[in-house]
Amino acid sequence: MNAIVERIGFLAAFLAGIISVCCHMQTRAADPTNPKAMTIHTDQPERTMVSSWNQKGAAAYLDRRQSWWMDWPKAGRDHGTFCVSCHTAVPYALSRPALRNALAEQSPSVNELRLLDNVKKRVRLWKEIEPFYSDAERGACKTAESRGTESVLNALILTSNESQNTELSNDAREALDNMWAEQQIKGSKKGAWLWLRFDNEPWEADDSVYYGAALAAIAAGTAPGNYRSKPEIQNNIKMLRDYLIREGAPQPIFNRVVLLWASARLPGLVEPEEQRAIIGEVLAKQRSDGGWSLASLAEAWKRRDGTPQEEKSDGYATGLITFVLQQAGISPQNEQQKRGIAWLAANQNKTEGFWPAYSLNKNEAHHISPDTARFMNDAATAYAVLALTEADRH
Repeated sequence: MNAIVERIGFLAAFLAGIISVCCHMQTRAADPTNPKAMTIHTDQPERTMVSSWNQKGAAAYLDRRQSWWMDWPKAGRDHGTFCVSCHTAVPYALSRPALRNALAEQSPSVNELRLLDNVKKRVRLWKEIEPFYSDAERGACKTAESRGTESVLNALILTSNESQNTELSNDAREALDNMWAEQQIKGSKKGAWLWLRFDNEPWEADDSVYYGAALAAIAAGTAPGNYRSKPEIQNNIKMLRDYLIREGAPQPIFNRVVLLWASARLPGLVEPEEQRAIIGEVLAKQRSDGGWSLASLAEAWKRRDGTPQEEKSDGYATGLITFVLQQAGISPQNEQQKRGIAWLAANQNKTEGFWPAYSLNKNEAHHISPDTARFMNDAATAYAVLALTEADRH
């Protein structure tokens, strides 16, 4: 009996020694001088934090808002189609597929298919369909601006949808052909596209031409089948690169963030020094709570109704920035990235599934209806989803 007790005591001491060594190794893993070990140590807590957001709620909100937009009479266009908006439809198309794994979906949602069918129909009817806005209805240049804007958005939506394919579909190729046909080949906007201007930041203002050109670069760089290397588009690619480089310096920060995103899809848009400068400028704008404020990225932009800008973190700026920084190679384990991702995980409206954001143009109370006041929330929710699903993958 004494021998058995002695063996049990020896075994207990041996196990205690192993546990002590393991605990010591885990403590060492948190050493900030050992970033690789630190990543291993913090991996599980980060997954718990990121996964705390409500994927089903986000999908339900995005689906509900896209359904409303497609059926809203003011969004309706000829041939039974609807306008593809920068605030609701485009972010929805980019973000909704990212939720399929979380929702165990095997195919696109009903609203995704409806949106894709709408875009394909307008691409196929490009030469006969009416523009989103016409000169007769909305003033000079709106027909040309509508064509330029829609050509880029159609190409972006279809190439993003096919990014995992080996080859382009005929519809996506035709959308890209339409896009290149609308590219400006002379003047100050050479290489870019005429873009809708309604004095609305951040997507329909005078400086939104640059935003549109960056989206075109994302579309071209995302297209499968090594599309960006096709000989027949090399002159178009060169004009686009030249424009983005030539006009980059005076752009507001949020346009340069989209340029950073584009550079991850289409090489040669920014030099390493410029990439570091953009990242440094963006990180310097992070707020003490870990988020970013769109108003702080818009520099001197003033609301038309005279109300003050929202000086607080919002879902659009934080979602877009944390997503783009990950695209640019900044790990979710980066301290500032972790704080941004934590802000997103903590600031979802868990009841309705959306992330809050604020218009740069007018106060929420001045919108046509509660539905139009949600446009910024739509974009915020989409980019928050992209950022968080990307972080979860890591």
